[in-house]
Amino acid sequence: MSINTFGRMFRVTTWGESHGPEIGAVIDGCPPGIALLESDIQPWLDKRKPGQSRHTTQRRESDAVQIMSGVFEGKTTGTPISLVIANEDQRSKDYGEVARAYRPGHADYVYDAKYGIRDWRGGGRSSARETAMRVAAGAIARKVIGAVGIRAHLVELGGDRATRFAAQHLDTSALNCADPDAEERWAAMLDKARRAGSSLGAVVEVIASGAPAGWGAPVYGKIDADIAAAMMGINAAKGVEIGDGFEAARLTGEENADAMRPGADDGPPDFTSNHAGGTAGGITTGQDLIARVAFKPTSSIRTPVDTVAPDGSATTIATTGRHDPCVGIRAVPVVEAMMALVLADHMLLHRAQCG
Repeated sequence: MSINTFGRMFRVTTWGESHGPEIGAVIDGCPPGIALLESDIQPWLDKRKPGQSRHTTQRRESDAVQIMSGVFEGKTTGTPISLVIANEDQRSKDYGEVARAYRPGHADYVYDAKYGIRDWRGGGRSSARETAMRVAAGAIARKVIGAVGIRAHLVELGGDRATRFAAQHLDTSALNCADPDAEERWAAMLDKARRAGSSLGAVVEVIASGAPAGWGAPVYGKIDADIAAAMMGINAAKGVEIGDGFEAARLTGEENADAMRPGADDGPPDFTSNHAGGTAGGITTGQDLIARVAFKPTSSIRTPVDTVAPDGSATTIATTGRHDPCVGIRAVPVVEAMMALVLADHMLLHRAQCG
């Protein structure tokens, strides 16, 4: 299998399967001299790990990360950083039905079509378990980009949109939601979907603040294109918007223009709006970078659906085991991590060309 590496200057290669003994990552291109301990990585993994509420999978994983290389006396050395997390709570017996039939919406059939072999235990390499290593790598990327702040949250679940943003509520929200009223509605919707053996989709918004103007490139290295590609590489992601996204197609030119005014003390210009989501011509403007990611409903559901077996015969499948009724909830820290990886990569690319 090829293409397990993300990034150009700040490169992340992940390895491992959902039900293997361990998963891991190798980060290459991290600058030397950055303070880094396992305790710098663990809080971000704790935001993603399963089993934290009734609204997520009840698989129990500590997701305790170990730094195996690339750090000496608490600082990065400039050599590859290797990270490992043990898998502790696999239940492969739950996937007996998956061994005999393909799950619609999953990668089961296409894996067989491409490779002629598949690890059916939890989805193998296509499992969202792999995203733990993206979050771990993203924690290191955050150290590289320094003062750039990244925060993501759920803005829609099951077609119901949040209408408030109470930032302080995010710190205690079980659904990574900044709207207390929406969270109450969403919790009831999730309970209903879980009882019915179904699942719900969601939309995650991510905002990165503090990136200076100038990161990115105008043709094949557009930062918004790289953000979109990074988000679409997350399991179950089906769409990405930058700034106003599709809504921009419904605006006039004068409505959509992010007008500029002279900045204070000969500083950068002030923008009167941010319809473009912090980019222009594929390069950061210095405004907040804003993206939204649409996640489909979880494909592993207890409701029987029509499918085929590997021999081509017709059958049905109902997926048992422990699964998220809405993948968007635990996708929030993954979205943050992918934004951090893109920004670290572009910061280093910019420094390499422009000093």
